Amino acid sequence: MTRRLLAAAIAGLFLAAGCAPPVDTGPGRMLSVLAADSMEGRGLGTAGAARAARYIASVLQEAGVPPAGDSAYFQRIAPREVNVAALLPGRDPAVREQVILVDAHFDHLGIGRPVNGDSIYNGADDDASGVVAVLEIARALARDPPRRSVLFLLTTGEERGLVGTRWFLAHPIVPLDSIAANLEIEMIGRPDGLLGPGRAWLTGYERSTMGPMFSAAGLAIVPDPRPLQRFFQRSDNIAFARRGIPAHTLSTFGLHGDYHRPSDEFDRIDLNHLRSIIQTAIGAVKLLANSDSLPVWKPGGQPAPRGN
Repeated sequence: MTRRLLAAAIAGLFLAAGCAPPVDTGPGRMLSVLAADSMEGRGLGTAGAARAARYIASVLQEAGVPPAGDSAYFQRIAPREVNVAALLPGRDPAVREQVILVDAHFDHLGIGRPVNGDSIYNGADDDASGVVAVLEIARALARDPPRRSVLFLLTTGEERGLVGTRWFLAHPIVPLDSIAANLEIEMIGRPDGLLGPGRAWLTGYERSTMGPMFSAAGLAIVPDPRPLQRFFQRSDNIAFARRGIPAHTLSTFGLHGDYHRPSDEFDRIDLNHLRSIIQTAIGAVKLLANSDSLPVWKPGGQPAPRGN
């Protein structure tokens, strides 16, 4: 048995028992747990999604980031639907009331129509990869707290109409007007063929000063190369953007054919690329949380408000 299969088997034993496995030691370990068959595709309201939420909470707890939910790390939506949240207080009294929101959605499509005999939609890239990045950012910042406070939010139900994000907006953990910027992370597990390994793009780059801030700091983040795909409007960030918060998604999705298919598996992930993008994301969040200036919308860049 290979080391990866052995690790997955051990994780499966813990998850079958209804508890989280031992806290992992790196991005690959975390991703292999979140994308395991035992998570049953993390479908909205399923036992697999609940297991994933407990696992995510265990990593945040181990990192030493204080819980921010209404039930420890959980923001309860319904008995079997949760967000997971943790809030790292800023160290600078002058700006600690300003909050940088870092988020990813932990749900995927669950168990569905079989394709080539596989009915578990594991969602390794979409969006276990983004969840792992948020957790690694939490670990890094907990060791060296930034000036501003940082809210780490792992939402459920993105695949079902932004359920978790809409709940958060209706029941905010922090005042919405305290959220100075939002960086969402989605689908960073595989390089985009248009950019190559180790480079990421930002949705809506031209809409605010966030992207130029990153570029000026030397981060390998460029404009979304496929604006016609309208990715800026297709993830949780759009709900925050419509509330006036400069909100964008960091991604490396290159339109690979495993999108929303059972073949979006752990073994398709490029771990070297993932680690590189995570380091870039850590740098981006540190910049947002420590900079003297904050991103603002460019004229006409903010999307029009609508019901959330």
